[in-house]
Amino acid sequence: MNPVIRKRQTTRGLLAAVMLCVSAAAAACPLCLGAGQPTKAEQLADAQQAVLAVPTADANRFRVIEVIRGERPSTSTIEGGYPRVGPAAEARMPTSEALLLVRDDPFPTWVILGAIGKEQSAWLRKLAVGKHANEISGDEWRARVALVVPRLENPQPLVAEIAYGDLAAAPYAAVRTAKPRLDARAVRAWLADPELAGRHRLYLLLLGLGGNALDAAALEQRLEVAWKSGNATNLASMVAADLELRGAVRMTWVEEKYLRDRARSTPEIEAALLALSVHGNANGVIPRERVIQSYRIFMKQHPEIAGYVAPDLAAWNCWDAVPEYVALMKSDVRQQFPSRLAILAYLRQSPSGEARELALQTRALPGARH
Repeated sequence: MNPVIRKRQTTRGLLAAVMLCVSAAAAACPLCLGAGQPTKAEQLADAQQAVLAVPTADANRFRVIEVIRGERPSTSTIEGGYPRVGPAAEARMPTSEALLLVRDDPFPTWVILGAIGKEQSAWLRKLAVGKHANEISGDEWRARVALVVPRLENPQPLVAEIAYGDLAAAPYAAVRTAKPRLDARAVRAWLADPELAGRHRLYLLLLGLGGNALDAAALEQRLEVAWKSGNATNLASMVAADLELRGAVRMTWVEEKYLRDRARSTPEIEAALLALSVHGNANGVIPRERVIQSYRIFMKQHPEIAGYVAPDLAAWNCWDAVPEYVALMKSDVRQQFPSRLAILAYLRQSPSGEARELALQTRALPGARH
């Protein structure tokens, strides 16, 4: 690979890592969401119109039977372009099912999200609020969590997918309110199912909320295996769940294994910081002040990437780190570029005039021209 291209990709990856730690600025729990296309839950929530419809004899048209969101279409049938072989007929679908279709201007064609039971219409209307995740209040999120948790891994695949996507988009503080509604036996079964591997990040968090002492012991063993092998797969969720089950007493373990250990890889360190970040934002079983204490340890042990935690410190109005960051910027320590950017942003927001002035006078990229 071209060295220039490799360097650019590395920089983009590091910048993405820093942005992962800005969980206070985003509604969704960063432990749960994956990259890629919008989830079915997001498509439903963002749609201007959503309906339940059934096939007609025309392979490209559907008859509307329920309006989920927006105005009823002006005609009784709509165009969806659903791929089928041969003529379609309502009789070919289960009588209890319909198709969920959504549409946004300026596109005239409806997008089909999948088949779903007609009895789910009232549930769908409650979810199709038309708000982006960062526009939903804390009380609204708690209400949504109560709506979707009972439908996780529902026998209807689309119901299960929407429920998972909506819960995965919730802030961790809202996810924690799922605890009284969780069936720990079901969560254990989901985690044992390899076909649900893509959802294990969220389900590990749910095990942390609804599990018992045996789950804590099993999770501790998994973490030891991951640490010995240097495996960062689902590590952030495992650490977060472990802290939820064990409490602040386990913070020392996280510090020793991941924040003080210079042999840890970047993905492992990122995962540990991400777990601490969501707990710091939730300010629940792990007090925010305890998370900040761990952040300060990380800053001392990893000065070259000390800025990774700066976005959280700024969001939490924690300005005690200003002297450390000022000293770091004046030192000979070569900062990784995303870390340097995050430190400068932190100093610009701080109440210290000296720190703000230093940030304004300091180039984001060493050696770069203004």
